[in-house]
Amino acid sequence: MPATALDPKTALVVIDLQKGIATFPTLHPFRDVVSNTARLAEAFRRAGLPVVLVTAAFSADGGDRLRSRTEVPPRAMPMDPEFARLVPELEPKPGDILITKRQPSAFYGTELDLQLRRRQITGIVLTGVSTSNGVDATARAAHERAYNVTFASDAITDVDPVAHEFVTKKIFPRLGELDSTTALLALLRAVATKET
Repeated sequence: MPATALDPKTALVVIDLQKGIATFPTLHPFRDVVSNTARLAEAFRRAGLPVVLVTAAFSADGGDRLRSRTEVPPRAMPMDPEFARLVPELEPKPGDILITKRQPSAFYGTELDLQLRRRQITGIVLTGVSTSNGVDATARAAHERAYNVTFASDAITDVDPVAHEFVTKKIFPRLGELDSTTALLALLRAVATKET
């Protein structure tokens, strides 16, 4: 089902489009996800709406990484500072909100909710990687906090095609609406037109 609307106070929340993840073998090309996200970011900035750039980073000793028992161990992540640097196409602009997370959800243990609520944000558009981890965990947390969630379907991807398919078809429709970058840009223009 296509997205029906964007709230007048909507933020773009970009998950983990950083140098250390750019080389992961994703289902949809990482460069396409970045390109579509960059288009959205520019449109949100022009509309005077927040762009939130979220990166995953850990301390040099790795002491802040999760270490619970799981059947599937977490992916090894380098502690190199370049790992967490945003890809050049998403270089922060004045006014962008930068959030560093240390677990899948961009809400848990960060000031994301505070930053959004202080700006009276009621909806978010999500992009990034990975669909079944950071994007999913952030979407669930946003939904629990009563944000309207919209996913840019061609600006999210995963290293696991089965997980990506399952989450986008079975989970995301319960948390929000999905549509293409082009469709979301049209909805954003409609919001901007109503506001003027």
